[in-house]
Amino acid sequence: MKRFFRPLRRALGLVVALFGLGQPLAVQATTPWAANDDDAVLFDVRLGQWRLGDGVRGYHTPEGTCLDMADMIMALDIPVRLDKKLRRATGWAFSERNSLVIDREANTVQIMNKTQKLPDNAVYDTPEGWCVNAQALGSWLGIKLEADTGNAILVIKATEKLPVEMAQERRARAAKVQPVKSFDLRSLPQADAPYRGVKPPAVDAVVNFGLMREGKGSVSPDIQYEVFASGEIGPIAYDARLASDRRAAPESLRVRAYRVDPEGALLGTRFPVTQIAFGDVGGYSTAIVSQANIGRGAMITNRPLDRPDSFDHTDFRGEIPAGWDAELYRNGQLLSLAPDRQDGRYEFLNVPLLYGQNRFEVVLYGPQGQIRREERTVTVGFDSIPPRKTWYWAGVNQDGQDLLNVGGRRFGTGLWRGSLGVERGIDARTAVQLGVHSIGIREVGRRNFLEGSVRRALGPALFEASYASDLRGGSAFRGSVLGEYSGFYVAGESLFAIGGFRSDRVLENVTSRHSLSLDRNVTLGTTIVPLHFDARYTTRRDGQANLDFSSRVSTNIGRMTFSSETSWRRRTAVSGQNSAEEIDTALLAHARIGRLRLRGETLFKIAPVARFESITVIGEWSGQGDIREAADLRADLSYDRTQDRARLGVGYIRRFERFSLTASGEAATDGSVAFGLSFSFSLGADPRNPGHVRMTSSHQASQGQILARVYHDVNGDGKRQADEPLEKDVQLAAGTAPVRDLTDPNGAVIIGDVEPFIPVLIGIDASSLPDPLIQPATPGIVVTPRPGMTVVVDLPLVGTGEVDGTLVHPGGGNLQGVDLELVDLKGHVAARARSEFDGFFLFEAVPYGNYRVQVATLSASVAQIKPTLSGVIRITNVQPSVHLDVVTVEPESPKMATGP
Repeated sequence: MKRFFRPLRRALGLVVALFGLGQPLAVQATTPWAANDDDAVLFDVRLGQWRLGDGVRGYHTPEGTCLDMADMIMALDIPVRLDKKLRRATGWAFSERNSLVIDREANTVQIMNKTQKLPDNAVYDTPEGWCVNAQALGSWLGIKLEADTGNAILVIKATEKLPVEMAQERRARAAKVQPVKSFDLRSLPQADAPYRGVKPPAVDAVVNFGLMREGKGSVSPDIQYEVFASGEIGPIAYDARLASDRRAAPESLRVRAYRVDPEGALLGTRFPVTQIAFGDVGGYSTAIVSQANIGRGAMITNRPLDRPDSFDHTDFRGEIPAGWDAELYRNGQLLSLAPDRQDGRYEFLNVPLLYGQNRFEVVLYGPQGQIRREERTVTVGFDSIPPRKTWYWAGVNQDGQDLLNVGGRRFGTGLWRGSLGVERGIDARTAVQLGVHSIGIREVGRRNFLEGSVRRALGPALFEASYASDLRGGSAFRGSVLGEYSGFYVAGESLFAIGGFRSDRVLENVTSRHSLSLDRNVTLGTTIVPLHFDARYTTRRDGQANLDFSSRVSTNIGRMTFSSETSWRRRTAVSGQNSAEEIDTALLAHARIGRLRLRGETLFKIAPVARFESITVIGEWSGQGDIREAADLRADLSYDRTQDRARLGVGYIRRFERFSLTASGEAATDGSVAFGLSFSFSLGADPRNPGHVRMTSSHQASQGQILARVYHDVNGDGKRQADEPLEKDVQLAAGTAPVRDLTDPNGAVIIGDVEPFIPVLIGIDASSLPDPLIQPATPGIVVTPRPGMTVVVDLPLVGTGEVDGTLVHPGGGNLQGVDLELVDLKGHVAARARSEFDGFFLFEAVPYGNYRVQVATLSASVAQIKPTLSGVIRITNVQPSVHLDVVTVEPESPKMATGP
């Protein structure tokens, strides 16, 4: 009744005031506002996507909305002390320098060093305590408070992230750290990107114009280009690389037609295939016989794409543009540097693996300041191949010979070779392997091999025994181990070759080879220092014996990475005469000082004669501003004692959104000079404007692209209709990394330079959404990118609601501490909650859709109750809140024992 009569009283008061204008002022006096139930409201506090506290009490007043000061202190978690007796509030808000003193006795407000008068009617006394005007409180705290009285929501806005918001994000990230099975990408929605029709190729191009003089000769033009293209024709993908010599004449052309499917369903489920290729393809590496190579031919396999060929070593090969160089890291430790090569490839061969997790990173550095990272994780353990699984591989190629020999150059032996092998997991700890090989070896001609191995896990180690025969009487035996004992990573090998055995892995005249390596991470204060030591002993049929020791110490100090390696070699005859000793030491370094990045490698020879051998130092200074619109400087200095030649090169790099330019010059002590201008760009179909070409400085041909569009799914069908609005300025994430750009006015953003054939989850960062009541409809969409292709995904936004209820025992008692899940009809978990002390549970910010409530598996098992709790629940804009009232659990039926 109070709510009914209050508007009437206000209207009557207005009439009296209007008719009493001519009366004395004493008659017009109004009663001061006082707190009452009619004006009371309980606000739900929202900061971005976060709900803060358990609500804030407030009132409607003639001057606007006022908020309970104590509740706001709790919700924002600010260190402000409210003393009702002294009528003072003291403390600071969000930062210690933002001190705040509200003194009602002195009628002042002090913010940092500025004191001002307390505005009239800014603070009211209510039964709960202080009730402060929302606008005034927001100005004192440096934030904006918007009270939506119709929906009882208090929205907090700030120009920077508040500490309470960052704390919520940390808790959210911690809550997401769950077992891997709860984040199985295969269980999430997958983007549909079929191989269909003819897709125009994407092209990455680098063109160099320059003048050069070698030695003291004449000046000649230096014009080079390199073009890499990739595209698809129907079910077949292809790529091609064309490179020229210094006179702009085509020097090499590599072409490959291929198809890759990480799930292995290229030819159906009966005959699994993960990769098939024709043209310029790679070979396989085995323990005793074959070394990986590249040449024209064909290959097919069902091996997982991320599995190494050998259990204790792996190889890294890849295309690298002209003028680029590469570094290899393992678990953050700098292992090796591969400089620019003439054949346009980088190689890191026979890279040793450690027992456990091996996280490799190949970092490619371009002359225009580009940086590309290729990551690969190799796990070595007892589950190296799943039990009762069979992997196979088959391939044939001509070593080092391109498919189309346009320049007449060859970088390998030019001999044909072929391999066929199978690997079978016997049980969880045992695997066997068998292979046949036909290899052309330049020194000895063609050899045919039969090779087999057995691998077994024993405790924290893997053991492998291998045998190979060249079918001419020669054979080799190899035993190897990879393990981890008390913090030491151990790798050992012993190989014996008899009967003149010769292969890629066993060089001519070698009769035995033995090696042992130890790795350990030592903690010095807060710094972890990886230590490595290995020893190798090799014997030959001519009586020579080689003994090699090497050690490597690596460390990271701030943004600096150092790796120092020392090697000692002794070559002797069996008689002990004619011994020779060599000692070398090398230092690899990588440092980042502000915007300056330094990389270098130096080599010293200590014995037989102490001398300096070579040094290379590369410095790159990155300009400020957007990475797409920045200017960089580059300088490199090198000296080679063998050639007695020093070289200095400088370059100016300017990166634009569509292309990159580099002006460079160099000079050497032998009289050589050069000057050049390099122009790099990439062309591809513009996914935003069909039929148009997109020009960019990123790599469209060698990397994948994703066009993501964010829209409001008004009807909740998961498909975008033409009249459904798009959302701009939304932050997306690719995996765990935020996307550089926000969505444009058309709700779209292009995500470039995505690693091909590796599934990545494209999702919406809900904290960037302007309305806390609008949330992503799904966790995201999983995309498997392909080189040169653009995958289009639509990410829906929907309104949100809530589901609540009370969980009780069959007998009627409240059930607390039970973990509950809200799952959609596809089984995806949309929200989680836990029943409170009185059995109450609440799922908040639930996107519109159909759901069921169930007990989490672990809670259902512990409480011995059935997991299913409800039928289908529908949350819509018509019914955003669903109240289940009392939800009674059902006990799990006991399992009956069965007889024999």
